[in-house]
Amino acid sequence: MNSFTTMLQKYAELVIQVGVNIQPGQVLIVNAPLETAELTRLIVAKAYDAGAKYVMVDWDDEQITRIRYEHAADDTFGYYPQWHADMMEKFAEEGGAILRIKVPNPELFDGIDSWKVSASVKATAIANEKYSVYTRNSRISWSLIKAPTAAWANKVYADLPEAERIPAMWEAIFMMNRVTADNDPVAAWREHIEHLRKGKNLLNGKKYKSLHYRAPGTDLHVQLPEGHIWRSGGGENDAGTYFVANMPTEEVFSMPHRTGVNGTVKSTMPLNLNGRLVEGIILTFKDGKVVEYDAAAGREYLTDLLDTDEGASYLGEIALVPYDSPISRLNRIFYNTGIDENASCHFALGSAYPTNIEGGTQLSKEELVQRGANVSLTHVDFMVGSAELDIDGELPDGTVEPVFRQGNWAF
Repeated sequence: MNSFTTMLQKYAELVIQVGVNIQPGQVLIVNAPLETAELTRLIVAKAYDAGAKYVMVDWDDEQITRIRYEHAADDTFGYYPQWHADMMEKFAEEGGAILRIKVPNPELFDGIDSWKVSASVKATAIANEKYSVYTRNSRISWSLIKAPTAAWANKVYADLPEAERIPAMWEAIFMMNRVTADNDPVAAWREHIEHLRKGKNLLNGKKYKSLHYRAPGTDLHVQLPEGHIWRSGGGENDAGTYFVANMPTEEVFSMPHRTGVNGTVKSTMPLNLNGRLVEGIILTFKDGKVVEYDAAAGREYLTDLLDTDEGASYLGEIALVPYDSPISRLNRIFYNTGIDENASCHFALGSAYPTNIEGGTQLSKEELVQRGANVSLTHVDFMVGSAELDIDGELPDGTVEPVFRQGNWAF
C-alpha cells in the first residue's frame, strides 16, 4: 500500500469516526462528485466496518448539472421533485446520517443566466425546508468534507503545472484535516476539538452584549441576543452522538441579534455562491437589515441572494477565526466556503442555527425571531477577517475590552 493510499484510508476513517460518527445499525447517505470515487468507495467500506446498516451513494456530476441550465425550458427552474424532499425527510426522521463531499466548481455557471440558478436554489430550499430542520437543529449527524476535483484544483492552484494541481490539493486537504503519514488523525481531532472547546467556553463565560468590528472598509456594531451560545468543533445529535458538521473547522461561532446589527462591513475573500463568484462585497446594515450593498464583481448574484426572502437581508451567524489559523497560513484562497471560512472571521446572511441560543431547538420560527434569531431559507457565509481586523467586546457591565487585535485573539 503506497503512502497516498494510506493517507486516503486514514482520511476515510476520520470522516466516518469523527465527521458523521456512524453508529451500529445506522443508515448513511454519501453525496459525492463522480471524480471522488476512490475516496467515496473507501468511505463506504469504513462506514460498513463501523456497523452501518446500509450506505447509499448519491453521485453528482457537474457537467449534467450545467446541461440542465443550458437545455431545460425556462419555466422548469422553479421545479424540485417533492418525492426527493420527502425521502430525505423520512431518512432524517429515522435517524440517518449524511456525509457530503462539497466541492463546487467556482466557475460552473459562467455564462448561465443568474436567475435560472437562483430559481433552482430557492425551489430546492423550499422543498427541503422540513428536512433542513433536522440539520439546522443538529437532530441528525451530518458532515461536509472536501476532496479534489480537476475544475476546483485548476482554479485554486492555477500557478502550478497542471499535473501538480490535484496532488497539491490533496496535500492541503490532508494538512488542514490533521492527516499525516505517522499520526492518528482521530486522536489529533479529539485534541483539536478540546482546544476549540476552551475558546468556546471562554466566550460563553464573557456573555458579551455586543461586538464592534473595525478594519479597512469595516465599522460594524453587532449586538448579541440574550441567551446566545458560542459553539465550536461539533455537537451532539438527538441520540447523543457527537459529530463534526464541517471538516476542516477552526471557528467559534454564535448568532447576532436579528435587529441589532448597524454599520458597514467589507468582505476580504471571494465568495463561491452556488458556482458563481462574488468579490469585494460591501454591506451596510441598519437595525439588522441590509439597506445598501455593492460588490466589485458578481453584484447581480448578491442581489439574487438578498432577494431569496425577507430573512436573507439579515445576519444569522457570527464566527471568530484567528488570522494565524493553520488554513490561513497556507496563504491561498480556496474558493470553497467550507475551507475559506476556517481561515477567516466571517458572518452569514440568512438563517441562524437554533442551537446557538438557549432552548432554541424547541422554538417555532416565530419564537426564534422574538428571541432575536434570524429565520430564512438560505444561509451563506462570507469572509471578513484579515490581519487588520480589530474587535472589541462589550461586557454585561458596559466595560469594553479587546477580543481581536490585528486579526488574532487579544486574550
